Amino acid sequence: MQLVIVESPAKAKTIEKYLGKDFKVLASYGHVRDLPPKDGSVRPDEDFAMDWELYRDKQSRFKEIADAAKNADRLVLATDPDREGEAISWHVRELLKNRKALPTKVDRVTFNAITKNAVTEAMKAPRDLDMDLIDAYLARRALDYLFGFTLSPVLWRKLPGAKSAGRVQSVALRLICEREHEIEIFKPDEYWSVIAKLEQDGTEFDARLVRYNGEKLDKLTLGNEGSAMAAKAAVEGGRFTIEDIETKSLKRNPAPPFTTSTLQQEAARKLGYSASHTMRLAQSLYEAGAITYMRTDGVQMDMGAIHALRDAIGDRYDGSYLPEKPRFYSTKAKNAQEAHEAIRPTDFRRDHAGSGDEAKLYDLIFKRAMASQMSTALLERTTVTLRDATGQHELRATGQVVKFPGFLAVYQEGFDDREDDEDGLLPTMHKGDSPLKKGLEANQHFTQPPPRYSEASLVKRLEELGIGRPSTYASTIQTLRDRDYVRMEKNRFFAEESGRLLTAFLERFFPTYVAYDFTAGMEDELDTVSDGREAYKDLLAKFWKDFKPKADEVMEKLPSEVTEALDGYLSDFLFPPTGDGSDPRACPMCRDEGREGGRLALRGGRYGAFVACANYPECKYTRRFAQQGGNGDDTGGDDGLMGTDPETGAEVHRKSGRYGAYVEMEVDGEKKRASIPKDLDDFDLEWAIKLLGLPRIIGEHPETGKEIEAGLWRYGPAVRHDGTYGKLQSTREIFDIGMNRAVDLLAQSAAAKGGRGTRAKAEPIKTLGAHPTSGGEIKVMPGRYGPYVTDGTTNATIPKDVKPEDVTDAQAIELIDARAAKGSAKKKKRKAPAKKKKA
Repeated sequence: MQLVIVESPAKAKTIEKYLGKDFKVLASYGHVRDLPPKDGSVRPDEDFAMDWELYRDKQSRFKEIADAAKNADRLVLATDPDREGEAISWHVRELLKNRKALPTKVDRVTFNAITKNAVTEAMKAPRDLDMDLIDAYLARRALDYLFGFTLSPVLWRKLPGAKSAGRVQSVALRLICEREHEIEIFKPDEYWSVIAKLEQDGTEFDARLVRYNGEKLDKLTLGNEGSAMAAKAAVEGGRFTIEDIETKSLKRNPAPPFTTSTLQQEAARKLGYSASHTMRLAQSLYEAGAITYMRTDGVQMDMGAIHALRDAIGDRYDGSYLPEKPRFYSTKAKNAQEAHEAIRPTDFRRDHAGSGDEAKLYDLIFKRAMASQMSTALLERTTVTLRDATGQHELRATGQVVKFPGFLAVYQEGFDDREDDEDGLLPTMHKGDSPLKKGLEANQHFTQPPPRYSEASLVKRLEELGIGRPSTYASTIQTLRDRDYVRMEKNRFFAEESGRLLTAFLERFFPTYVAYDFTAGMEDELDTVSDGREAYKDLLAKFWKDFKPKADEVMEKLPSEVTEALDGYLSDFLFPPTGDGSDPRACPMCRDEGREGGRLALRGGRYGAFVACANYPECKYTRRFAQQGGNGDDTGGDDGLMGTDPETGAEVHRKSGRYGAYVEMEVDGEKKRASIPKDLDDFDLEWAIKLLGLPRIIGEHPETGKEIEAGLWRYGPAVRHDGTYGKLQSTREIFDIGMNRAVDLLAQSAAAKGGRGTRAKAEPIKTLGAHPTSGGEIKVMPGRYGPYVTDGTTNATIPKDVKPEDVTDAQAIELIDARAAKGSAKKKKRKAPAKKKKA
């Protein structure tokens, strides 16, 4: 018997069908062991010796692998074709070796797609484990451990409120915080534009004033209303004639097929998916054999795939859409290894795969790959110049038309924060024509600060800087959100005060290790390890030689010294210049009460940093770290006016307090407040007004006649009736839930607590196929402690970061199998302590 090890049960099931009866395929369920999260797991003084520990929830699963290995003639390690896959294979081999269960023959095979041809061909070309790749994994894992476990204790002792720091996450956080600072110091400039509304042969079009009084207008030339109105009057009084018509032919070539990074970016732009959600969906599509491996920085495609794709294009479109020769791409990304193909469908005859969000992502991958081998799009851009009789004033109109769509017939790449005003069509015009002037506009504008990062633009920037690896971006971003260093609003990152304080601390005391060049350079060094050009322990020794003394130096500092240093480092942020020229550090409370010497400075406390007066305890003035100015009101800082309530006209403000962000509105002298939930990425004024209007009355309970409310309560979103609560899965559900579902949840809650209510049978959220082992129908169900999947025999909780509606068959089977492998662990009864004998 030949034993094959892969990561997931879905992958195992598919591969076992391809290999036949002589093979047994088992899943490791991802990584099987890791460095224990405690001091001493990596020991620099012992030549960077590492201790590994089998995950507790993998004990029974690995026992099954070990038992099968004892009866196997050959072990085939068929995990994913990247560094993590190589590491999993190495861990499995080492564990089996330690248990004396390793078969005599051990092979490593890799395939880029889970198709019968790819798998069977891979089995014919086995190899040994790539120890250089494993060394690169060991180096990366040790670096991350040493960075985190050395720096985190420093943070806990010297920076109250800080949770932890990571080698790559800290640099990503710095990017977000720097952008926040750029926005804060940005000073908008006023400028005006003059637009003529013209008409030619019944077709209206716009022309912009580009020359005034013989001088070319730059963006900021018309800097106030007076100059704009003078320019408008000059255009109004002139007769403009077409002096020049310039037509240029343009070519636009398709983008290459997706890499991990570009897939995450485009899924965020076009589908609104987070990086982590995109990667979960791509993993499912890969394991179902629909797409090639989804963790890659390569843009090239296999030649056989290119020929198959060209055939598919030829079947769908006429010959003009297929270029004479295939297109070949090379990556522009820094640090790209190009070890694997780009992400593409495994079968170009299949234009649909999966369901729900999976199907949408597959469609994106399919169209992008198909477009990459299609003909160039041909466009025509026309620029029309009009001048008045004096020749001193000039208008310009531009338009663009697609003459031949080429690849645009299938796919057009998205862009971040891009403005394009040249896509409009222009009427047919000739030199000497004088289009009819139908109106004039003088429009006021203000220059805008750089936009906050979206997930797409942050991933793009990290890749441009060569920081981290695209396969890790999703987890890096999620960590920043989980630790409350950043928040998402309208799909943009906002730096929280804890994140800004951490970044300031690292920039002040560990500037080298949050420098972009250092982090990118470390990726280059890790690449030299994976190429076999450097020993991984030499890399670790160089890092540790400088990092450990620096950490020890900072650890020796008193908390007051750290706070004083940060006070000076953050002075411009904490105490910006005042409008009246007064001292920004002057305490407003001391000033109002006539005390002298009231100077503000940064202080540290149990709940984090804050600003306080030097006259404490006589002066009790305080304000939050991120609250600039103000009167010391401890209810929180005002982060800005969001807008007004359309019904009452009351202003809605977003504020921050000790327990997080909230919104506030004052109506008839009464302040309404509502916490901002973390599951609303697109939080805006509309959501704020909805939250301030809670609780929502669903209606009267059919049995009691009492009202059922939906709202945000102490333990999260839920429905409430007569003291009984029914938990909801998300904030959005508060506003969507109807009477039937509310009554059902309340009945379940009452029954669970032993109440008088009769438990109604819960309706499945989603029904999937049959479980391959038990044969039971798999259902996604709502539960008291959250949604779960069940095959009628085993129930398995769905992870919090997975929407129950998005669970696929493969994910459900994997969850159920993992839960079944744990078994129903029975708790041992503790013996009552023996009674002491009386003396």
